[in-house]
Amino acid sequence: MPTSFMPSRRHFLLGLGTAGAASLLVSSARRAAGYSAPSERPVFATIGLRNQGWAITNKSFRWADFAALADVDAKILDEYVGKVEKAQRKKPDAYKDYRKILDRKDIDAVMIATPDHWHTKMAVEAMLAGKDVYCEKPLTLTIAEGKLIEKIVKQTGRVFQVGTMQRTECNKLFLQAIAIVRAGRIGKVKTVTCGIGGMEASPVIPVAPVPEGLDWDFWLGPAPKVPYRALPELRQGYGGGVPLFSNCHYSFRNWHEYSGGKLTDWGAHHVDIACWALDAVNTGPSKINPMSFTLPVEYREGHPTVHDRYNTATKFSIRVDMPNDVKMIITSEGDNGVLFEGEKGRLFVNRGKITGKPVDELKENPLPEGAIEQVYGGKVPENHTVNFIDGMKARKQPISDVWSHNRMLEICHLSNIAMRWGCQLNWDPVKREIVDNPKANAFLSRESRKGFEISM
Repeated sequence: MPTSFMPSRRHFLLGLGTAGAASLLVSSARRAAGYSAPSERPVFATIGLRNQGWAITNKSFRWADFAALADVDAKILDEYVGKVEKAQRKKPDAYKDYRKILDRKDIDAVMIATPDHWHTKMAVEAMLAGKDVYCEKPLTLTIAEGKLIEKIVKQTGRVFQVGTMQRTECNKLFLQAIAIVRAGRIGKVKTVTCGIGGMEASPVIPVAPVPEGLDWDFWLGPAPKVPYRALPELRQGYGGGVPLFSNCHYSFRNWHEYSGGKLTDWGAHHVDIACWALDAVNTGPSKINPMSFTLPVEYREGHPTVHDRYNTATKFSIRVDMPNDVKMIITSEGDNGVLFEGEKGRLFVNRGKITGKPVDELKENPLPEGAIEQVYGGKVPENHTVNFIDGMKARKQPISDVWSHNRMLEICHLSNIAMRWGCQLNWDPVKREIVDNPKANAFLSRESRKGFEISM
Protein backbone atom coordinates (compact mmCIF):
# COMPACT_ATOMS: atom_id res chain seq x y z
CA MET A 1 0.00 0.00 0.00
CA PRO A 2 1.32 3.52 -0.75
CA THR A 3 2.78 5.14 2.34
CA SER A 4 1.36 8.67 2.08
CA PHE A 5 -1.98 7.68 3.58
CA MET A 6 -1.51 4.74 5.91
CA PRO A 7 -4.50 3.49 7.94
CA SER A 8 -4.80 4.69 11.51
CA ARG A 9 -8.35 5.52 12.64
CA ARG A 10 -12.04 5.14 11.87
CA HIS A 11 -12.99 5.30 8.24
CA PHE A 12 -15.80 4.69 5.76
CA LEU A 13 -16.41 1.04 4.97
CA LEU A 14 -16.25 0.27 1.27
CA GLY A 15 -18.24 -2.36 -0.49
CA LEU A 16 -21.82 -1.62 0.50
CA GLY A 17 -22.99 -3.80 -2.34
CA THR A 18 -26.78 -3.32 -2.48
CA ALA A 19 -28.98 -0.38 -3.29
CA GLY A 20 -30.88 -0.98 -0.07
CA ALA A 21 -27.94 -0.22 2.19
CA ALA A 22 -29.40 2.60 4.26
CA SER A 23 -27.00 3.26 7.10
CA LEU A 24 -23.36 4.23 7.27
CA LEU A 25 -21.00 1.55 8.53
CA VAL A 26 -17.57 2.63 9.66
CA SER A 27 -14.42 0.73 10.35
CA SER A 28 -11.64 1.34 12.83
CA ALA A 29 -9.22 -0.58 10.62
CA ARG A 30 -8.13 2.25 8.38
CA ARG A 31 -8.05 6.02 8.13
CA ALA A 32 -5.83 8.60 6.46
CA ALA A 33 -3.04 9.63 8.81
CA GLY A 34 -2.08 13.12 9.82
CA TYR A 35 -5.48 14.72 10.37
CA SER A 36 -7.17 15.75 13.60
CA ALA A 37 -10.68 16.67 12.45
CA PRO A 38 -13.17 15.75 15.18
CA SER A 39 -15.61 14.14 12.75
CA GLU A 40 -15.14 11.40 10.20
CA ARG A 41 -13.59 12.63 6.97
CA PRO A 42 -13.77 10.51 3.82
CA VAL A 43 -10.65 9.89 1.75
CA PHE A 44 -10.93 11.09 -1.85
CA ALA A 45 -8.91 10.92 -5.05
CA THR A 46 -9.27 13.14 -8.13
CA ILE A 47 -8.94 11.81 -11.67
CA GLY A 48 -8.38 14.55 -14.22
CA LEU A 49 -6.91 17.83 -13.02
CA ARG A 50 -6.81 21.40 -14.43
CA ASN A 51 -9.91 23.61 -14.46
CA GLN A 52 -12.89 21.74 -13.01
CA GLY A 53 -10.73 18.97 -11.57
CA TRP A 54 -8.95 21.51 -9.43
CA ALA A 55 -12.15 23.49 -8.75
CA ILE A 56 -14.01 20.54 -7.22
CA THR A 57 -10.91 19.39 -5.36
CA ASN A 58 -10.13 22.83 -3.97
CA LYS A 59 -13.63 23.35 -2.58
CA SER A 60 -13.55 19.95 -0.86
CA PHE A 61 -10.51 20.25 1.40
CA ARG A 62 -12.57 21.32 4.41
CA TRP A 63 -14.50 18.07 4.40
CA ALA A 64 -12.29 15.42 2.77
CA ASP A 65 -8.67 14.29 2.58
CA PHE A 66 -7.10 13.66 -0.82
CA ALA A 67 -4.89 10.60 -0.88
CA ALA A 68 -4.17 10.47 -4.61
CA LEU A 69 -4.39 12.27 -7.94
CA ALA A 70 -4.30 10.94 -11.50
CA ASP A 71 -3.73 12.64 -14.84
CA VAL A 72 -2.24 11.60 -18.17
CA ASP A 73 -0.30 14.88 -18.41
CA ALA A 74 2.84 14.49 -16.28
CA LYS A 75 3.46 18.24 -15.97
CA ILE A 76 -0.07 18.93 -14.82
CA LEU A 77 0.02 16.01 -12.41
CA ASP A 78 3.20 17.29 -10.81
CA GLU A 79 1.81 20.84 -10.57
CA TYR A 80 -1.39 19.80 -8.84
CA VAL A 81 0.28 17.38 -6.48
CA GLY A 82 2.12 20.46 -5.24
CA LYS A 83 -1.10 22.47 -4.95
CA VAL A 84 -2.88 19.75 -3.01
CA GLU A 85 0.10 19.23 -0.71
CA LYS A 86 0.16 22.95 0.05
CA ALA A 87 -3.59 23.07 0.69
CA GLN A 88 -3.84 20.05 3.00
CA ARG A 89 -0.25 19.84 4.25
CA LYS A 90 -0.02 16.23 3.15
CA LYS A 91 1.34 15.05 -0.19
CA PRO A 92 -1.03 12.91 -2.25
CA ASP A 93 0.24 10.00 -4.31
CA ALA A 94 0.42 10.59 -8.06
CA TYR A 95 -0.54 8.26 -10.88
CA LYS A 96 -0.81 8.47 -14.65
CA ASP A 97 -3.07 5.41 -14.69
CA TYR A 98 -6.32 5.97 -12.79
CA ARG A 99 -6.73 2.22 -12.28
CA LYS A 100 -4.04 2.31 -9.60
CA ILE A 101 -6.38 4.57 -7.61
CA LEU A 102 -9.24 2.11 -7.99
CA ASP A 103 -7.02 -0.68 -6.66
CA ARG A 104 -6.52 1.13 -3.36
CA LYS A 105 -8.65 0.07 -0.41
CA ASP A 106 -8.10 3.25 1.58
CA ILE A 107 -9.96 5.52 -0.86
CA ASP A 108 -13.70 6.02 -0.35
CA ALA A 109 -14.61 8.13 -3.37
CA VAL A 110 -13.25 9.46 -6.62
CA MET A 111 -13.88 12.84 -8.23
CA ILE A 112 -13.79 12.54 -12.03
CA ALA A 113 -13.09 15.64 -14.12
CA THR A 114 -11.63 14.16 -17.28
CA PRO A 115 -12.91 14.90 -20.80
CA ASP A 116 -16.42 13.53 -21.28
CA HIS A 117 -15.49 10.48 -23.35
CA TRP A 118 -13.72 8.97 -20.32
CA HIS A 119 -16.47 9.55 -17.74
CA THR A 120 -18.49 6.36 -18.10
CA LYS A 121 -15.59 3.92 -18.17
CA MET A 122 -13.98 5.47 -15.11
CA ALA A 123 -17.23 5.87 -13.19
CA VAL A 124 -18.40 2.31 -13.79
CA GLU A 125 -15.05 0.80 -12.90
CA ALA A 126 -14.84 2.99 -9.79
CA MET A 127 -18.23 1.82 -8.55
CA LEU A 128 -17.36 -1.81 -9.21
CA ALA A 129 -14.17 -1.22 -7.19
CA GLY A 130 -16.29 -0.06 -4.24
CA LYS A 131 -15.88 3.71 -4.62
CA ASP A 132 -18.54 6.38 -4.42
CA VAL A 133 -18.33 8.82 -7.35
CA TYR A 134 -18.54 12.54 -7.96
CA CYS A 135 -18.39 13.04 -11.74
CA GLU A 136 -18.35 16.29 -13.63
CA LYS A 137 -21.08 17.12 -16.11
CA PRO A 138 -22.02 16.13 -18.72
CA LEU A 139 -22.03 12.66 -17.23
CA THR A 140 -22.00 10.75 -20.51
CA LEU A 141 -21.06 10.88 -24.17
CA THR A 142 -24.10 8.82 -25.24
CA ILE A 143 -27.56 7.90 -23.98
CA ALA A 144 -26.61 4.22 -23.73
CA GLU A 145 -23.79 5.15 -21.34
CA GLY A 146 -26.32 6.81 -19.06
CA LYS A 147 -28.39 3.65 -18.89
CA LEU A 148 -25.29 1.62 -18.03
CA ILE A 149 -24.34 3.96 -15.20
CA GLU A 150 -27.87 3.76 -13.78
CA LYS A 151 -27.63 -0.04 -13.84
CA ILE A 152 -24.29 -0.06 -12.00
CA VAL A 153 -25.43 2.45 -9.38
CA LYS A 154 -28.41 0.24 -8.65
CA GLN A 155 -26.29 -2.92 -8.70
CA THR A 156 -23.56 -1.64 -6.37
CA GLY A 157 -25.44 0.77 -4.13
CA ARG A 158 -22.74 3.38 -4.57
CA VAL A 159 -23.51 7.06 -3.96
CA PHE A 160 -23.13 9.09 -7.15
CA GLN A 161 -23.14 12.88 -7.46
CA VAL A 162 -23.11 14.61 -10.85
CA GLY A 163 -21.37 17.98 -10.97
CA THR A 164 -24.42 20.05 -11.94
CA MET A 165 -23.62 22.33 -9.05
CA GLN A 166 -26.22 24.97 -9.99
CA ARG A 167 -28.61 22.78 -7.98
CA THR A 168 -26.70 23.58 -4.78
CA GLU A 169 -24.56 26.67 -5.34
CA CYS A 170 -24.84 30.02 -7.22
CA ASN A 171 -26.35 31.80 -4.20
CA LYS A 172 -29.50 29.65 -4.44
CA LEU A 173 -30.69 31.76 -7.39
CA PHE A 174 -31.80 28.72 -9.38
CA LEU A 175 -33.51 27.23 -6.35
CA GLN A 176 -35.36 30.50 -5.84
CA ALA A 177 -36.48 30.52 -9.46
CA ILE A 178 -37.80 26.97 -9.21
CA ALA A 179 -39.60 27.81 -5.96
CA ILE A 180 -41.28 30.78 -7.65
CA VAL A 181 -42.39 28.64 -10.59
CA ARG A 182 -43.68 25.86 -8.35
CA ALA A 183 -45.56 28.36 -6.19
CA GLY A 184 -47.59 29.29 -9.27
CA ARG A 185 -46.33 32.86 -9.38
CA ILE A 186 -46.06 32.81 -13.20
CA GLY A 187 -49.08 30.55 -13.69
CA LYS A 188 -48.97 27.51 -15.92
CA VAL A 189 -45.61 27.36 -17.66
CA LYS A 190 -45.94 27.65 -21.44
CA THR A 191 -42.34 28.13 -22.62
CA VAL A 192 -38.90 27.76 -21.08
CA THR A 193 -35.90 29.07 -23.00
CA CYS A 194 -32.39 27.87 -22.23
CA GLY A 195 -29.81 30.33 -23.52
CA ILE A 196 -26.50 28.47 -23.64
CA GLY A 197 -24.43 30.51 -26.09
CA GLY A 198 -22.79 29.55 -29.35
CA MET A 199 -19.20 28.68 -30.14
CA GLU A 200 -16.57 29.86 -32.56
CA ALA A 201 -15.74 27.79 -35.60
CA SER A 202 -12.08 26.88 -35.86
CA PRO A 203 -9.62 27.31 -38.68
CA VAL A 204 -7.96 24.20 -40.07
CA ILE A 205 -5.96 22.72 -37.18
CA PRO A 206 -2.79 20.94 -38.37
CA VAL A 207 -1.18 17.85 -36.93
CA ALA A 208 1.36 18.96 -34.33
CA PRO A 209 3.93 17.39 -31.99
CA VAL A 210 2.39 15.98 -28.82
CA PRO A 211 3.26 18.23 -25.86
CA GLU A 212 6.01 16.92 -23.63
CA GLY A 213 4.63 14.86 -20.76
CA LEU A 214 1.22 14.17 -22.34
CA ASP A 215 0.32 10.54 -22.99
CA TRP A 216 -1.79 11.23 -26.07
CA ASP A 217 -2.87 7.63 -26.66
CA PHE A 218 -4.11 7.34 -23.07
CA TRP A 219 -5.81 10.73 -23.33
CA LEU A 220 -7.74 9.44 -26.36
CA GLY A 221 -8.62 6.25 -24.52
CA PRO A 222 -12.04 4.98 -25.72
CA ALA A 223 -12.14 7.49 -28.60
CA PRO A 224 -10.80 6.70 -32.09
CA LYS A 225 -7.05 6.91 -32.53
CA VAL A 226 -6.18 10.14 -34.36
CA PRO A 227 -3.13 12.43 -34.47
CA TYR A 228 -2.77 15.30 -32.01
CA ARG A 229 -3.69 18.65 -33.58
CA ALA A 230 -2.97 22.18 -32.40
CA LEU A 231 -2.23 25.74 -33.48
CA PRO A 232 0.40 27.72 -31.53
CA GLU A 233 -1.88 30.51 -30.23
CA LEU A 234 -2.64 29.98 -26.53
CA ARG A 235 -5.99 30.28 -24.80
CA GLN A 236 -6.28 33.09 -22.26
CA GLY A 237 -8.41 33.31 -19.10
CA TYR A 238 -10.30 30.30 -17.75
CA GLY A 239 -8.70 27.14 -19.09
CA GLY A 240 -5.73 29.20 -20.31
CA GLY A 241 -2.19 28.14 -21.01
CA VAL A 242 -3.14 25.54 -23.65
CA PRO A 243 -3.61 25.93 -27.42
CA LEU A 244 -6.67 27.99 -28.29
CA PHE A 245 -7.40 25.61 -31.17
CA SER A 246 -6.68 21.92 -30.68
CA ASN A 247 -8.34 18.52 -30.34
CA CYS A 248 -7.25 18.23 -26.71
CA HIS A 249 -7.29 20.04 -23.38
CA TYR A 250 -9.97 22.74 -23.08
CA SER A 251 -11.06 22.45 -26.73
CA PHE A 252 -12.17 18.83 -26.47
CA ARG A 253 -15.71 20.19 -25.93
CA ASN A 254 -15.89 21.24 -29.57
CA TRP A 255 -15.51 17.72 -31.00
CA HIS A 256 -18.25 15.06 -31.09
CA GLU A 257 -15.57 12.43 -30.59
CA TYR A 258 -15.03 13.66 -27.02
CA SER A 259 -18.03 15.80 -26.08
CA GLY A 260 -21.13 17.56 -27.45
CA GLY A 261 -20.32 21.24 -27.83
CA LYS A 262 -22.49 23.82 -26.09
CA LEU A 263 -25.43 21.40 -25.86
CA THR A 264 -23.65 19.22 -23.32
CA ASP A 265 -21.54 22.01 -21.81
CA TRP A 266 -23.89 24.83 -20.77
CA GLY A 267 -26.90 22.79 -21.84
CA ALA A 268 -26.16 20.25 -19.13
CA HIS A 269 -26.55 23.09 -16.60
CA HIS A 270 -29.55 25.06 -17.86
CA VAL A 271 -31.64 22.23 -19.32
CA ASP A 272 -31.22 20.56 -15.93
CA ILE A 273 -32.71 23.56 -14.12
CA ALA A 274 -35.54 23.77 -16.66
CA CYS A 275 -36.46 20.10 -16.28
CA TRP A 276 -36.26 20.32 -12.48
CA ALA A 277 -38.61 23.31 -12.42
CA LEU A 278 -41.04 21.53 -14.76
CA ASP A 279 -40.97 18.42 -12.57
CA ALA A 280 -39.83 16.50 -15.64
CA VAL A 281 -36.92 14.64 -14.05
CA ASN A 282 -38.49 11.21 -14.53
CA THR A 283 -39.71 11.61 -18.09
CA GLY A 284 -38.64 13.20 -21.33
CA PRO A 285 -39.66 15.00 -24.51
CA SER A 286 -41.79 13.70 -27.37
CA LYS A 287 -40.16 15.68 -30.19
CA ILE A 288 -36.85 17.43 -30.81
CA ASN A 289 -36.95 19.83 -33.73
CA PRO A 290 -33.76 21.65 -34.83
CA MET A 291 -35.46 24.74 -36.27
CA SER A 292 -32.19 26.34 -37.35
CA PHE A 293 -28.56 25.44 -36.84
CA THR A 294 -25.06 25.83 -38.26
CA LEU A 295 -22.53 23.02 -38.33
CA PRO A 296 -18.94 24.17 -39.00
CA VAL A 297 -18.15 21.25 -41.33
CA GLU A 298 -20.10 19.18 -43.82
CA TYR A 299 -21.84 16.06 -42.49
CA ARG A 300 -22.75 12.89 -44.34
CA GLU A 301 -24.90 10.16 -42.79
CA GLY A 302 -24.56 11.89 -39.44
CA HIS A 303 -20.74 12.01 -39.48
CA PRO A 304 -18.34 14.89 -40.24
CA THR A 305 -16.56 14.55 -43.56
CA VAL A 306 -13.36 16.30 -42.43
CA HIS A 307 -11.38 15.84 -39.24
CA ASP A 308 -9.09 18.86 -39.03
CA ARG A 309 -11.42 21.37 -37.37
CA TYR A 310 -14.16 21.63 -34.74
CA ASN A 311 -17.34 19.78 -35.67
CA THR A 312 -20.04 20.62 -33.08
CA ALA A 313 -22.77 23.16 -33.85
CA THR A 314 -21.81 26.83 -33.65
CA LYS A 315 -25.35 28.28 -33.75
CA PHE A 316 -28.72 26.67 -33.11
CA SER A 317 -32.35 27.06 -32.13
CA ILE A 318 -33.96 23.82 -31.06
CA ARG A 319 -37.57 23.27 -30.08
CA VAL A 320 -38.28 20.47 -27.62
CA ASP A 321 -41.85 19.35 -26.95
CA MET A 322 -42.06 18.59 -23.24
CA PRO A 323 -44.89 17.02 -21.18
CA ASN A 324 -47.96 19.14 -20.32
CA ASP A 325 -47.71 21.08 -23.59
CA VAL A 326 -44.61 22.98 -22.48
CA LYS A 327 -42.30 24.18 -25.22
CA MET A 328 -38.57 24.23 -24.46
CA ILE A 329 -36.28 26.30 -26.66
CA ILE A 330 -32.53 25.71 -26.52
CA THR A 331 -30.71 28.54 -28.24
CA SER A 332 -27.27 29.97 -28.89
CA GLU A 333 -28.75 33.49 -28.97
CA GLY A 334 -29.51 35.93 -26.17
CA ASP A 335 -28.48 36.05 -22.54
CA ASN A 336 -27.00 32.96 -20.96
CA GLY A 337 -29.56 31.60 -18.53
CA VAL A 338 -33.09 30.23 -18.23
CA LEU A 339 -36.26 32.18 -19.07
CA PHE A 340 -39.57 30.84 -17.75
CA GLU A 341 -42.74 32.18 -19.37
CA GLY A 342 -46.15 31.37 -17.95
CA GLU A 343 -49.75 32.47 -18.31
CA LYS A 344 -49.33 35.10 -15.56
CA GLY A 345 -45.75 36.26 -15.93
CA ARG A 346 -42.13 35.51 -16.67
CA LEU A 347 -38.79 35.37 -14.88
CA PHE A 348 -35.16 35.01 -15.93
CA VAL A 349 -32.35 33.44 -13.93
CA ASN A 350 -28.66 32.81 -14.40
CA ARG A 351 -25.63 32.58 -12.11
CA GLY A 352 -25.56 36.32 -11.53
CA LYS A 353 -29.17 37.46 -11.33
CA ILE A 354 -32.84 36.63 -11.08
CA THR A 355 -35.24 39.16 -12.62
CA GLY A 356 -38.89 39.62 -13.57
CA LYS A 357 -42.12 40.93 -12.08
CA PRO A 358 -42.69 37.79 -9.94
CA VAL A 359 -39.27 38.42 -8.38
CA ASP A 360 -40.07 42.07 -7.67
CA GLU A 361 -43.36 41.04 -6.07
CA LEU A 362 -41.52 38.94 -3.48
CA LYS A 363 -40.98 42.15 -1.48
CA GLU A 364 -44.69 42.37 -0.76
CA ASN A 365 -45.56 38.70 -1.14
CA PRO A 366 -42.60 36.52 -0.14
CA LEU A 367 -42.46 32.81 -0.76
CA PRO A 368 -43.70 30.63 2.08
CA GLU A 369 -41.09 29.81 4.70
CA GLY A 370 -39.06 26.78 3.69
CA ALA A 371 -40.01 26.98 -0.02
CA ILE A 372 -36.39 26.74 -1.19
CA GLU A 373 -35.65 23.90 1.22
CA GLN A 374 -38.72 22.10 -0.09
CA VAL A 375 -37.34 22.31 -3.64
CA TYR A 376 -33.95 21.05 -2.49
CA GLY A 377 -35.35 18.32 -0.26
CA GLY A 378 -33.83 19.70 2.93
CA LYS A 379 -31.35 22.28 4.13
CA VAL A 380 -29.13 23.57 1.35
CA PRO A 381 -25.48 22.90 2.25
CA GLU A 382 -22.51 25.15 1.67
CA ASN A 383 -21.58 23.50 -1.62
CA HIS A 384 -22.13 20.50 -3.86
CA THR A 385 -19.37 18.44 -2.23
CA VAL A 386 -21.01 18.69 1.18
CA ASN A 387 -24.24 17.31 -0.29
CA PHE A 388 -22.22 14.43 -1.78
CA ILE A 389 -20.54 13.63 1.54
CA ASP A 390 -23.86 13.84 3.36
CA GLY A 391 -25.16 11.29 0.87
CA MET A 392 -22.14 9.07 1.51
CA LYS A 393 -22.79 9.14 5.24
CA ALA A 394 -26.52 8.44 4.91
CA ARG A 395 -26.04 5.99 2.00
CA LYS A 396 -28.55 7.84 -0.13
CA GLN A 397 -28.30 9.53 -3.51
CA PRO A 398 -27.45 13.25 -3.48
CA ILE A 399 -29.23 16.15 -5.14
CA SER A 400 -27.73 15.62 -8.63
CA ASP A 401 -28.52 11.93 -9.01
CA VAL A 402 -27.76 9.98 -12.19
CA TRP A 403 -31.41 9.33 -13.09
CA SER A 404 -32.58 12.94 -13.22
CA HIS A 405 -29.30 13.98 -14.84
CA ASN A 406 -29.60 11.40 -17.60
CA ARG A 407 -33.21 12.33 -18.32
CA MET A 408 -32.34 15.94 -19.00
CA LEU A 409 -29.05 15.07 -20.73
CA GLU A 410 -31.01 12.91 -23.16
CA ILE A 411 -32.51 16.17 -24.46
CA CYS A 412 -29.02 17.55 -25.08
CA HIS A 413 -27.76 14.37 -26.75
CA LEU A 414 -30.89 14.11 -28.91
CA SER A 415 -30.52 17.75 -29.97
CA ASN A 416 -27.02 17.00 -31.23
CA ILE A 417 -28.20 13.88 -33.04
CA ALA A 418 -31.04 15.85 -34.65
CA MET A 419 -28.61 18.46 -35.95
CA ARG A 420 -26.17 15.83 -37.21
CA TRP A 421 -28.96 14.20 -39.22
CA GLY A 422 -30.72 17.48 -40.04
CA CYS A 423 -34.18 16.29 -39.08
CA GLN A 424 -36.81 16.25 -36.35
CA LEU A 425 -36.63 13.30 -33.98
CA ASN A 426 -39.58 11.64 -32.31
CA TRP A 427 -38.67 10.25 -28.89
CA ASP A 428 -40.29 7.57 -26.77
CA PRO A 429 -39.52 8.62 -23.16
CA VAL A 430 -40.66 5.27 -21.78
CA LYS A 431 -38.57 3.03 -24.03
CA ARG A 432 -35.92 5.79 -24.29
CA GLU A 433 -35.61 5.23 -28.04
CA ILE A 434 -35.89 7.34 -31.19
CA VAL A 435 -39.08 6.38 -33.00
CA ASP A 436 -39.08 5.21 -36.65
CA ASN A 437 -35.52 6.32 -37.43
CA PRO A 438 -33.08 3.40 -37.14
CA LYS A 439 -30.12 5.39 -38.47
CA ALA A 440 -30.50 8.12 -35.85
CA ASN A 441 -31.29 5.53 -33.18
CA ALA A 442 -27.88 3.95 -33.83
CA PHE A 443 -26.32 7.15 -32.46
CA LEU A 444 -27.62 6.40 -28.96
CA SER A 445 -24.49 4.34 -28.37
CA ARG A 446 -20.89 4.27 -29.52
CA GLU A 447 -18.21 1.58 -29.58
CA SER A 448 -15.07 2.04 -27.52
CA ARG A 449 -11.65 1.70 -29.09
CA LYS A 450 -10.19 -1.77 -28.71
CA GLY A 451 -8.21 -2.02 -25.50
CA PHE A 452 -10.26 0.69 -23.78
CA GLU A 453 -13.55 -1.12 -23.26
CA ILE A 454 -15.22 -0.87 -19.85
CA SER A 455 -13.91 -3.53 -17.46
CA MET A 456 -16.95 -5.22 -15.97
